[in-house]
Amino acid sequence: MMKAIQRVIIVAISMIMTGVGASMALKAAVGVGAWDALSQSISGVIDMKVGTFSMMMNISCVLIQLFLLKKEFKLKTLTQILVAILLGYVVNFMFYDVFARFTIHSYWANIVLLIVSCVICAGAVSMIMTINLITFPLESCCMVISKKINKNFGAIRQFVDILSIVVALGVSFFFNQCITVREGTVIMMLLFGPLLNVFMKMMIPRLKKVGLID
Repeated sequence: MMKAIQRVIIVAISMIMTGVGASMALKAAVGVGAWDALSQSISGVIDMKVGTFSMMMNISCVLIQLFLLKKEFKLKTLTQILVAILLGYVVNFMFYDVFARFTIHSYWANIVLLIVSCVICAGAVSMIMTINLITFPLESCCMVISKKINKNFGAIRQFVDILSIVVALGVSFFFNQCITVREGTVIMMLLFGPLLNVFMKMMIPRLKKVGLID
């Protein structure tokens, strides 16, 4: 029982750190990940907080799973809605209330901030994936779609990123919004995967040693 509580606490903290990392990338303003770029672009057009719109997008991923799985849909999947709400709230709080008090004038300082955000997100996500107690709505949705149409998960996930970038750029140009797909997007694409692998290799033996994973 105590181990289960510890896993829940660690996952919750990791989710919060993921939101903090994402808000740091938004603050850097040199480009964000594809999914976040889509949220930022559209939220700017409809005058909605980016965390709130991101929350709605993630909840829509849960609804897509419900539509596709129907009777096979498991009730525990609904916990992904809690993930969406927590992430959205943390992003809004950090980006609009905390980081709004600071101004960074140096371009290279923003690049460093972006890299730090990428490290934080990779570390937090690797912890969540290693404990495997809950999944992110987008990844879970892509997994369901890949099984339904018998396509590779990686290909589906990559397609979503490409589509997100195309739509984000289209929205930015059409509505004359700030471009959210920039050099930072490329940096995150290059760094996130390798960092994720490094952190997971570090965490798996340590978590096994303390009995938090099998």
